[in-house]
Amino acid sequence: MDASMIKDTLGALLKLLPFAVTDIKVEAEKDGITRIDLVSTEANRIIGWHGETLNAVQHLLKSILRAKLNLDRSPFLVIDIDGYRREQEQKVCRIAEQKADFVRRTGNRIALAPMSPYFRRIVHLHVASSPALQDLTTESVGEGEYRQIVLRMKDDQGGEELSPVMAQDTGLENLDV
Repeated sequence: MDASMIKDTLGALLKLLPFAVTDIKVEAEKDGITRIDLVSTEANRIIGWHGETLNAVQHLLKSILRAKLNLDRSPFLVIDIDGYRREQEQKVCRIAEQKADFVRRTGNRIALAPMSPYFRRIVHLHVASSPALQDLTTESVGEGEYRQIVLRMKDDQGGEELSPVMAQDTGLENLDV
């Protein structure tokens, strides 16, 4: 995707809102994701309550670019500011690693708390690409808001379906994508 088009479109959108942004950096696509880093003195205002404002800006940008470029589906963009998204990604990966230790010790499968498609994708990619987690595999189960990742040993054939995990203090309740 054209970095200058992303910068121009996002810059115009942020001016309309109005948010003061001093720089927009577009990283080349990696793993199908184009990352956009914002530099601003108003990071908290742009992030909003639990990332709601940042999510809204990201959604608007995807919709605008989809319409401008006449795409069949929205591009996979992630807007970050002050490392907010990267910190959340690292948090969900750490939680998956902690749960991996439980799976190895007990031999049981474990379901992570329900999370957004973006964070499920982060966990799937992390487990698949991490050498320390090569003995494990992931799968998504459930529907809608209750879709979650099941972490299990590769040689586990599955069997009974796990019940969905409902609200618990798992450290995942404040993920914002």
